[in-house]
Amino acid sequence: MARYLISFNDGAMDHIPAEDFPDVGKAAHSVTQEAMNAGVWVYGGGLERQQASIVATDGTVTDGLFPETKEVIGGLTVVDVATREEALEWAAKMAAACRCPQEVREIMADPELDVMLSEAAGRG
Repeated sequence: MARYLISFNDGAMDHIPAEDFPDVGKAAHSVTQEAMNAGVWVYGGGLERQQASIVATDGTVTDGLFPETKEVIGGLTVVDVATREEALEWAAKMAAACRCPQEVREIMADPELDVMLSEAAGRG
């Protein structure tokens, strides 16, 4: 299995009239529930608009985005699926529900992190 990040850019849903947002929310939650029922859901949610802080390697905190940032993530879903094609299928469902395009990127495998997560879950 591999994990994939399915995301959309901040502002990608700006074309949706305010009165349609409850229906969009229901549709997105329906896809989320479907992914949970299928056992592929890892995590997801929307991000607050432009609420970023940059933390430098020396610990200095600067409010705001990197100056060169042109696009930021508006929402994300992480799924754990067998193939990229399956991730694309879930992205298509999210795109239809959210009424905006979704970007799909594979998350790099990290066997050491998987061991750490497994050990942490055992202590839970």
